[in-house]
Amino acid sequence: MRKIVAGLHLSLDGVIEAPERWSFDYHCDEVGQSIKARRDATETLLLGRNTYQAFAGIWPGQTGEIADFMNNTPKLVASTTLTSVEWGGAELVDGDVETALARLKQDDGGNITITGSATLVRSLVRAGLVDELHLMVCPVVVGGGRRLFEADGGRVPLRLAGSETYPTGVVHLTYAPA
Repeated sequence: MRKIVAGLHLSLDGVIEAPERWSFDYHCDEVGQSIKARRDATETLLLGRNTYQAFAGIWPGQTGEIADFMNNTPKLVASTTLTSVEWGGAELVDGDVETALARLKQDDGGNITITGSATLVRSLVRAGLVDELHLMVCPVVVGGGRRLFEADGGRVPLRLAGSETYPTGVVHLTYAPA
């Protein structure tokens, strides 16, 4: 059975938007090793429309370890507005995404990993489909921006499955369904 694993950077005030603007100051070897371990367990990437479009504009044509992973890993794109995807190895998941993903989780194989895609993560956590939610909490108050959980949803109980603190003050929290 496959797992859906999501990983996001989060500020102390709950902001997830544009982590490239504020999280890199807190990167260290231990943060990189944690991210690499999740990447190594990934068989398929799951991306929302915005993240897919941003990544498809950046990674094709790039080389190196991360670029090779991004370009060569099969990708599922959850979108109600896209009609096609062109980035190598990408497949559109349209229609009832939750039902399609619940069915995919029943198959044998490695993790289905969500990178970024906050709207998708939010909806899948609420639907009980995310098996592991990895939050890299950076010791910074950003002051504004999109948050992982907006005030538009109900209560979702989770349990702390693990925690680690890194030298730069980043706290890696792993949550699972309660």
